[in-house]
Amino acid sequence: MRIGILSDVHANLPALRAAFAALDAADVETTVCLGDVVGYGPHPNETIQLLREREIPCTLGGTDARVAFPIGEADAPRAGVADATLAWTREVLSADALAWLRERPAQVRLRTPGGCVRAVHGRVGDPWRRLDVRATPQELVRTFDAVGCPVLALGGRHVPYVREVDGHLAIDPGSVGLSLNGEPGADYAVLEVDADGAEARLGKAEYDVEAVAFDVLGWGLPPQVADALREGRLAASPATPGDPSGPPEDDA
Repeated sequence: MRIGILSDVHANLPALRAAFAALDAADVETTVCLGDVVGYGPHPNETIQLLREREIPCTLGGTDARVAFPIGEADAPRAGVADATLAWTREVLSADALAWLRERPAQVRLRTPGGCVRAVHGRVGDPWRRLDVRATPQELVRTFDAVGCPVLALGGRHVPYVREVDGHLAIDPGSVGLSLNGEPGADYAVLEVDADGAEARLGKAEYDVEAVAFDVLGWGLPPQVADALREGRLAASPATPGDPSGPPEDDA
């Protein structure tokens, strides 16, 4: 079975289209999105509409939760550009798109010939906190024992990574809409699962980054977001790295 894995789309419609084109070319049977559909980017309604048209199962990300449920922890102020972009997103998001966001589950479970695949954003049951796939083997083993699945797909860091621990596979596909691994483009992963085990391949699809950067600036969103799209990394500043301004830290 071949599964496409996407995460951290962040309202970047051209990047999402490019990622879908790559997954279509890879002949995936199904695709799952690990959340953070909105925030930072300029196309929140269009991005949600495309995911709905393609009937993509999608978990609730930390940024999605901050937009959909701006109370309690989700309403805590942060340094950098995050709050400005989320406030803009709340203003432009349609009522229908907001309702869709509020209906996203905390996790998605897929059945495969090699066992189940658990898809989450951040940590299992907590989209605001991230579990780094580079964590200690002991921490990952405890997580695998808790979820009861041989494959765990999780987002939030915006940097693609695959790790195998004791026959289990942890996958962070990176970010479709705001990749931070030093190379512009839309990150994705393809997971191959059969009765003998699982293997993941990471990929990056090209798209018109300058067009999206133009839209970011045209909508009055912070120029730091446009710079991050172009560079594939966050600029060094008192607010970075770690809180986007920081998608990988605060909105895991």
